[in-house]
Amino acid sequence: MNKGYISCIMLGIMVLLFFVVSLLIGSVSIPVSETFRILIGEESVKPSWQYIVIESRLPQAVTAMLCGASLAVCGLILQTAFRNPLAGPSIFGVNSGAGLGVALVMLFFGGSVSAGTVSIGGFMAVLLAAFAGAMGVMALIFFFSTLVRSHVMLLIVGIMIGYMAGSAISLLNFFATDEGVKSYMVWGMGSFGGVSLKMLPTFSVITLITLAVSLALVKPLNALVLGDRYAENLGVNIIRVRNWLLMVTGVLTAVITAFCGPVAFIGLAVPHIARLVLGTDNHRVLLPATILTGSAVALLCNILTVLPGEGGIIPLNAITPLIGAPVVIYVILSRR
Repeated sequence: MNKGYISCIMLGIMVLLFFVVSLLIGSVSIPVSETFRILIGEESVKPSWQYIVIESRLPQAVTAMLCGASLAVCGLILQTAFRNPLAGPSIFGVNSGAGLGVALVMLFFGGSVSAGTVSIGGFMAVLLAAFAGAMGVMALIFFFSTLVRSHVMLLIVGIMIGYMAGSAISLLNFFATDEGVKSYMVWGMGSFGGVSLKMLPTFSVITLITLAVSLALVKPLNALVLGDRYAENLGVNIIRVRNWLLMVTGVLTAVITAFCGPVAFIGLAVPHIARLVLGTDNHRVLLPATILTGSAVALLCNILTVLPGEGGIIPLNAITPLIGAPVVIYVILSRR
C-alpha cells in the first residue's frame, strides 16, 4: 500500500475522531455516556440534552465536515485550473456576490422580501438571497468565459466583479441602520450552525452530488497540471473542462456561503496542506485527500469555536485564519 492511500486512511480516522469530539463538547456540558445514549436512540435524562445533541451538535458536525470538504475541493480545482497557488473559492467574487445578496435583504429590504402576496423573511430570506447573489456572479463569470480564452484574464475579471460587489456592500452598510449593520456583520463571521436538522438532507445531497462530479474530473485535472497545450494534445477540451470546473466551484461556494456565511481560508490553505502531506500533484490521490483534509480542518475549527464552553462561542472566521494564514505564508516563502 503506497503512501497516498495510507495518508487517506489516516486522514479518514482523523475526520472520524474530530466528528465524535464535535458531538461531545459544546457550550452546554453533557456527560459522554448521555451523548452516546442519545445517539443510539435511547431517551435522555434531560429532554434539553437530547435536543442539543440531535438538533444542534449533529447537524453542525455534519455541516462542518461537508463545508470543509467542499471549500477545499473548490480551492484545489481553482489552483490547478489557473495554475495559481493563491487561488481560492472567493477569487471569482462568488463570496462577494452572496454577500451582496444578503446585504440587500438585511440592509435594504429590512430582513424580508415580498413579491405580491408572498413574503419571505428571516433565515430563509438570507439563504435565498445569498444563493441568488452567488449564482448571479457565476452567471456573469460563465458569460465572460465565452469571451475570454485566457485563464489569467478570466481570473482578473472575477476579481474585478468581487471588487464591484464589495463596493455595493460598503454603500449599503453606509446607509443602513445600526441594527442592520450588526446583523450583517454577524452573518459575515461565518457559522456551521446555520443548517438545521430539517435542512440537512437537502444541504447534504447538493454538496455530495457536486463533490462526486468533481471526482469525475480527476483525469482532466491531471492533464491541466502539465499545461494547456499538453492537455489539448491528450484530447482535453480546455473550454469545456474549464466551464465544468467553474460550475462545480460556483455551486459548492454558493451553497456553502448561503448556509454558513463567507468561511475564510479553508479553500485557500487546505489544498496546500494535502500536498504537503502527500508530496504529490496526482489528483487521483490528491483530490480525495483534499476532501478528507478539508473535513478534518473544518471539524477542528468547529471544536475550537466552542472551547470557551459556557463563556460563549467564538466566531468561525476568528479561528480559520489562525490555521490557514500560516500555511499560506509558508507556501509564499517556500516558492519565493
